[in-house]
Amino acid sequence: MKIDYGREIKRVIVKVGTSTLTHVNGTINIKKLEQLVRGLADISNRGYEVILVSSGAVGAGVGKLQKKKKPTTLPEKQAIAAIGQVTLMHIYEKFFGEYNKVVGQVLLTRDDLVDRKRNLNAKNTLLALLQLGAIPIINENDTVAVDEIKVGDNDRLAAFVASLIDADLLIILSDVDGLYTANPATCKDGVLIDKVEKITPEIEAYGGCEGSSFGTGGMKTKLEAAKIGTAAGVFVVIGNGNEKNLISDVIKGDFKGTIFIPHNKKIHTKKKWLLLSSKPKGSVTIDDGAQVALLKDGKSLLAIGIVQVDGNFEADSVISIKNTQDIEIGRGITYYNSKNIDKIKGFKNKDITKILESEYEYDNVIHRDNMSVIRM
Repeated sequence: MKIDYGREIKRVIVKVGTSTLTHVNGTINIKKLEQLVRGLADISNRGYEVILVSSGAVGAGVGKLQKKKKPTTLPEKQAIAAIGQVTLMHIYEKFFGEYNKVVGQVLLTRDDLVDRKRNLNAKNTLLALLQLGAIPIINENDTVAVDEIKVGDNDRLAAFVASLIDADLLIILSDVDGLYTANPATCKDGVLIDKVEKITPEIEAYGGCEGSSFGTGGMKTKLEAAKIGTAAGVFVVIGNGNEKNLISDVIKGDFKGTIFIPHNKKIHTKKKWLLLSSKPKGSVTIDDGAQVALLKDGKSLLAIGIVQVDGNFEADSVISIKNTQDIEIGRGITYYNSKNIDKIKGFKNKDITKILESEYEYDNVIHRDNMSVIRM
């Protein structure tokens, strides 16, 4: 398939999964890892800024300790991740060094993306590494992360990073050629989808398969990553990591795989944080008219368009905005707390003064400047 990106591709994120990096028994596949490094070093030499998001720490630890399966308890997972991370980075440093490339390790948790100050600090660190000519190698900090602060999988982490640093292209290397209409391993009738303009419920239904026994992802998480990336204005490609020249081919725009076309232009950093990294404290459900006003007309959210409030939150909190089908269409910083929104929902602005009396300060619940929408 050939694709015209329509703009210069400069900053590239490559995510590689455990299934691509390891043998079936969990040990590191040296040949595949060396092939990956060669491809990244080559596009780096051609002037592209390269960031690698690498899975494989737990798998490498399992292989190092010669275990037959992944650990099940959190302390054991974190201990094995600590062992595997050292092994993985040692191999990366050795292989990249053979091509005169310097690497820097960055371990992230969800808190590094959700907290506004830490979000900016992570961005500045990654940009500084790129300015120094280094190749950042990113992984989730599995050695300390618990469920409350985990991103969950490196597909989504790669998409968050792509958004964070304004990447142009995210390449997700998998053990399949891309998104199929049915699992190619079990169904011969499955057809590869070359290009996805919009991730519809039908497209999402194609992504139900789980990942390998040593990985955490599957096609479902890759579709979630594609939704995050395209919402931030990033081209997202899913391709087979076993293909020798795939990374170079994707850069050229002539490759076998699935490309997801971004449906947003590049968005402001604050709105990007609201949309992709913030953790909502609650939600409001809006009617169809308000949805049109937000998505089509670029308006602020008024009380009259709100039909339901969920959660207990204070003013200045990040909340989710949902439509009547319970689909999240955006996020924003609310001027009012949940109790007051519940009082004024469905009312016109002229009535709010009487309802809230001295607490009435704003004509809208969420101003457009403090809002970012998802579905366009």
